[in-house]
Amino acid sequence: MREFGLIGKTLKHSFSQKYFEEKFRREQITDASYSLFELTDIKQLTEFIRQHPQLVGFNVTIPYKQQIIPYLDELSEEAAAVNAVNTVVIERVGGQILTKGHNTDIIGFRESLREVDLPKQALVLGTGGAAAAVTYVLENLGCRCTAISRDPQRGLPYSALNADIIRQHKFIVNCTPLGTYPNINEKPDIPYEGLSGEHFLYDLVYNPSETAFLKEGILRGAKVQNGLQMLHAQAETSWRIWNN
Repeated sequence: MREFGLIGKTLKHSFSQKYFEEKFRREQITDASYSLFELTDIKQLTEFIRQHPQLVGFNVTIPYKQQIIPYLDELSEEAAAVNAVNTVVIERVGGQILTKGHNTDIIGFRESLREVDLPKQALVLGTGGAAAAVTYVLENLGCRCTAISRDPQRGLPYSALNADIIRQHKFIVNCTPLGTYPNINEKPDIPYEGLSGEHFLYDLVYNPSETAFLKEGILRGAKVQNGLQMLHAQAETSWRIWNN
C-alpha cells in the first residue's frame, strides 16, 4: 500500500485527508492511503520518513513550508524560486532515501484566479511560505504586491496601515492562519473601514468557508473567495507529481 500524507504542527483544520480519501473512492484507487501527521518539530522529519517505509510523498503545511528546505535533497525550480515547499516526493534507491521538494501552491493559487480580473496592486498579509507563492504568482501576472508583516524587516508593519492604504489596494490576500478553525473569530488586524464594493478579498483559509476576514469584506460589499479551490488544485498537482 502506497502511503501519502500531510505534515504540519496542528492539522485539526485540514480537509486534505478527506479530499484524497474521496478521490481514492471516486477513482477506485485501491493501493493508496492518505494520513495526517502532526510533527512538533521539523527536526523529526528524517526519523518520520524512516519510520514510514511505504511513504511515497507528502504535503507540507504551516509552519514547515520553509523550515523543511534544509532537510531535503533537491528542490524544483519553482520551489527554489519562492524558497517554500508544500509537496515532497520520496525515492528509495539502493537503500538511500532521496527527497525532492515542490511548490504546488503556485499552480493552485494561479488556477483559482482564472476567472478573476486582477487589480494592479495587492496587499499580501503574511510573509511565510504561502505568501511567497502568492506573491510569485501575482507578480508574474503583473500585479504589484506589498507585503504586510508582524516583522517590520520583512514587510510593511500592520501598525502602518490606514484606511487610505486599504482604499488604494483593491486586492487583499490573507496568507496567515488567522481565522482558521477552531479560532474562527480571529482575523488580520487591518483597518476594514477602508473596504468597499470595489475590493476583492481572498483568504487562503478554507475552514471555515466564510472566515471573519471575509465577513468584513462581505459586510462592505466586497467580492470574496476562500482557499478551497486553491486546495483542490494544488492537491491534484501534488498527485500528478507523486505519480510522475
